[in-house]
Amino acid sequence: MQTPDVKPEPGGSVRLLVRLIAGQACLHASMSGMRMAAPLLALREGYSPLAVGLLLALFALTQIFLSLPAGRFADRHGLRRPVGLSVIVGAVAAALAAAWPVFPVLCLAALMTGGATGAASIALQRHAGRSASGPTELRQVFSWLAIGPAFSNFLGPVASGLLIDHFGFRTAFLALSLVALCAWGFVRGAGELPPPERPTGEAPSTAWSLVREPGFRRLLIINWLMASCWDVHTFVVPVIGHERELSASTIGSLLGAFSIAAMAVRIVLPMIAGRVTEAVVIAMAMASSAVLFGIYPLMQTALGMGICSFILGVALGTIQPMVMSMLHQITPEHRHGEALGLRLIAINASSVLMPLLFGAAGAVVGVSAVFWAVGIMVTPGIRLALRVKPPQSS
Repeated sequence: MQTPDVKPEPGGSVRLLVRLIAGQACLHASMSGMRMAAPLLALREGYSPLAVGLLLALFALTQIFLSLPAGRFADRHGLRRPVGLSVIVGAVAAALAAAWPVFPVLCLAALMTGGATGAASIALQRHAGRSASGPTELRQVFSWLAIGPAFSNFLGPVASGLLIDHFGFRTAFLALSLVALCAWGFVRGAGELPPPERPTGEAPSTAWSLVREPGFRRLLIINWLMASCWDVHTFVVPVIGHERELSASTIGSLLGAFSIAAMAVRIVLPMIAGRVTEAVVIAMAMASSAVLFGIYPLMQTALGMGICSFILGVALGTIQPMVMSMLHQITPEHRHGEALGLRLIAINASSVLMPLLFGAAGAVVGVSAVFWAVGIMVTPGIRLALRVKPPQSS
């Protein structure tokens, strides 16, 4: 492996964290804007909820096949090369949608955007985890890093909705392409860290050896359950909003309220990281989500839906930092990228299948029933979350 040509920045550097947060925010803003704008365009063109579910599933499909190779690529090459390639693919995807805003091209753009964002996220998260030391600092670093996607999940849908209402879909897609390009401006100056050393004499192992570890497997199940909650909210809110004749900007604001809440709670988490445990935080989030999914479809006004979105964002916003902290504690440093890739495979396999299931179920029994079904599905996971045990600090 070649020695990095840039000296590493200090592990706890505020400058490094700002670069990682901003770079991740730009790529996620491009993807989250596409995830709102592309389905809405499909709905306005007369496509069914099932077709919209297929379109949303494509954002995750590429990540199923690319996440593990992307994780290994990040383990070999560090931060900048994976992110640079991802920026190019993400920007081209949105530009294609702007040039040809038709359903087949939207599907292609979804595949490209999802794959680019997933690969970049692995490299960014791996770099952040290796920059931290100790469980408390891991929780703090990943809480701060998780602010980027939370902010971008607000910025992308809201900005896209406003651009669609005032200038049309082509302008919105073009703006999302430019936002993706901005990510490279932040990440290119971040110093590479020295490559981790593989333990001497370690026998070659497959990625699935990580899955055989009970702690890692438990984390995957929990992450899958909460990702399903996130997916159903992203899918059902535009459909319900369209049924209730809400404007694109209002629908974007509902999704934005969710993201603002997720961002706000992640700002608070670093301040209390030393006084909470992963198990308690995750269990409380799952219990809250189950209740909120039962209430949400009963809200008939945009205000009521917005309140539910905000509270749900608070609950789900706590999950990723806790899971990421645990993942970096229980996996070897030289396999962090691999572990992150497996995590994305599990999440995105769900994200491919669940929107299809949501779309089919919504067409048969209505989208409200989809909310209730997911709430019921999450409930047994509360007990599983309470069994999450962080490893003992050395």
